[in-house]
Amino acid sequence: MQETSTTKQAPIKLTDGAITQLQRLFEEKQVPEGHGLRVGIKGGGCSGFTYVLGFDEKTDKDEEYDINGITVYMEASHGLYLVGIEIDWLDGLNNRGFVFNNPNAKDTCGCGTSFSA
Repeated sequence: MQETSTTKQAPIKLTDGAITQLQRLFEEKQVPEGHGLRVGIKGGGCSGFTYVLGFDEKTDKDEEYDINGITVYMEASHGLYLVGIEIDWLDGLNNRGFVFNNPNAKDTCGCGTSFSA
């Protein structure tokens, strides 16, 4: 008998640097049990949409993914704009923070936190 999996493949990617930083933040911020990483979008920003990245509980609208031990929650409707996105962590002299590499973005703002699709 062949075993089947009900786990969906995550539509986003977290780099090793992002995973390391997120694991550190989970511990440092003492994120409560049952919370995961929320990845999403909201209207606004200078280009039309702003990225959402934070710790949150799962809602009825969410799809749940496991990415290298990180529980990720994302509203199914946001997948259209976020499929294929890579979230990275930069720790350099000029930039420090999470970076969104979105192949669906037609235009992005200078700070990299908003985009249009």
